[in-house]
Amino acid sequence: MTVPPSIPLEDELGDVLDKALCQTGLTETEAAARAEVEVSRLRDALDWRSELSGEELRRLARVLQLNEVGLCALGCGHYPLPEIAGLPFCLYPLRMSHGIGVVNAYIVAECGSGRGVLFDTGAGLAALQAVWPPAIRQIDAVFLTHVEAEHAGGLCAVVANFQTAGAFVPTGATAPCGRGMADGEVWTGSHVSVTAISTPGHVAAHNCYVVAANGARCGSRLLISGDLIFAGSVGCAFFCCQSLRTSIRRVLDLVPDDAVIAPGHGPLTTAAHERRYNPFIV
Repeated sequence: MTVPPSIPLEDELGDVLDKALCQTGLTETEAAARAEVEVSRLRDALDWRSELSGEELRRLARVLQLNEVGLCALGCGHYPLPEIAGLPFCLYPLRMSHGIGVVNAYIVAECGSGRGVLFDTGAGLAALQAVWPPAIRQIDAVFLTHVEAEHAGGLCAVVANFQTAGAFVPTGATAPCGRGMADGEVWTGSHVSVTAISTPGHVAAHNCYVVAANGARCGSRLLISGDLIFAGSVGCAFFCCQSLRTSIRRVLDLVPDDAVIAPGHGPLTTAAHERRYNPFIV
């Protein structure tokens, strides 16, 4: 499976620079001065009107503690995306409009089976049904990465519609119809196992999930990353910048290079690819 080129990145250069300013605690004026970039040019970039040169981007990368290669790729409008292959199960990305953007949910199922597990619920049951794959008729469990409205909408309606036995949310989150799933806890289904990894930072209660095929001797693992890691960026640190950085390092230490990353927004990517290119992973 190859990442379709029509799926845009969640963040452009201006978004990444804005998040980096927040994470370093620098003002626009301070960052521009340290990078020897005119503050008006930095502000243009923050407003998605960038004409920054490669040398200016390299200096900003050093000041803002960003991966230079990835930042320059974003600045040129050519952030690379990897080929996605090797998963030992079928992955169905469910892409739903939300505001001016797109939010992702995912179904993981044994190929050829009509049963699967669902990660996040988007804005609700109606939004899910509009993009639902006809092959999937039963959901055995639902896992929420976090309880923001665009990721956890209509959880009870989804559970009732599919007569799902279990719905799981990060420990510490409050969601009807869901029970807490703690760090390191494992759910085992007929074909896959799901391991929760507590990854606070974007919000206080946030889980990523590692999905592995039961008994598989080969094949990549899948990391459902929610709003922690995107292709080419990371989530906003609404809860804590330091916790977000710690969670990113931790989760990438727990998965191999060939792990496929399925983020809450934007296209699929891989752990190896983001280690190499993601501006925030240095």
